[in-house]
Amino acid sequence: MLQFFLLTFALSWSCFTVAVSMEGPLQSALLLLGTIAPSLSALGLMAFDSGSTGLQAFFSSRFKWPTSARWYVFAILYFPAVKLAAALTHRLVTSEWPRFGTEPLYIIALAIPLSTPVQAGEEIGWRGYALPQMEARMGVRISSVVLGVIWSVWHLPLFYLPGADKFGQSFPVYLAGTVTLSVAITWLYVRTDGSLWMTMLMHSAVNQTTGIVPTMVEGARNVFGLSHSLIAWLTVISMSAVAAYFPVSMPGRPTPTSVEVPWELNSQGRDA
Repeated sequence: MLQFFLLTFALSWSCFTVAVSMEGPLQSALLLLGTIAPSLSALGLMAFDSGSTGLQAFFSSRFKWPTSARWYVFAILYFPAVKLAAALTHRLVTSEWPRFGTEPLYIIALAIPLSTPVQAGEEIGWRGYALPQMEARMGVRISSVVLGVIWSVWHLPLFYLPGADKFGQSFPVYLAGTVTLSVAITWLYVRTDGSLWMTMLMHSAVNQTTGIVPTMVEGARNVFGLSHSLIAWLTVISMSAVAAYFPVSMPGRPTPTSVEVPWELNSQGRDA
């Protein structure tokens, strides 16, 4: 597991750091490579450890669509509900509505399923490879928080990339929000028996709906400061209030799917 994190950070941060001084197609290519590094690292390590047999076991066990509609509803509507709750709280506190995004709802609705496969670039690594092994060692509750911290820090170079949506924003506020999001996604992962399709769908929905109530502060430059927009803080508070339920309804010990990690085969199970 440590190999995975070291390899992922080395590849991603190298790409992100170099991209800061680039522009145009080369910058876009480096950002793409850095973004999908978690899954490239995971697939490479699985292939090295257990060959095609392990990869087949991984994909067959993790890429299954749940049959219950409620998981799809949760994955898609969780973050819009959080955003709207934060907007309503803002209205109650200040007597004014926050600024709303201008993206048409039909565009957002179309972008969510189209963007879902793209999230495999991260989710195969974070929730597909790292989380099951972390669960086996620490349990699902602690793992969801620790992975959230690691996931947040992985994004850190993007806070110094001009033009990025995170540029100059408050990293501590982002960290708090991402940890609570990690807990929510882990809860969905557990409830759907480790379905990466569901974590990818939720990841996509979060990315596509974050702009319905924008939180960015124009001209922000203090990455490690706590100064942020009121709506950003209210979003984190709303996420934390909802996320408080998830650890209670998750098992304290590893789930069966995390204990028997399907690609961790012994030497007899490897390809010749």
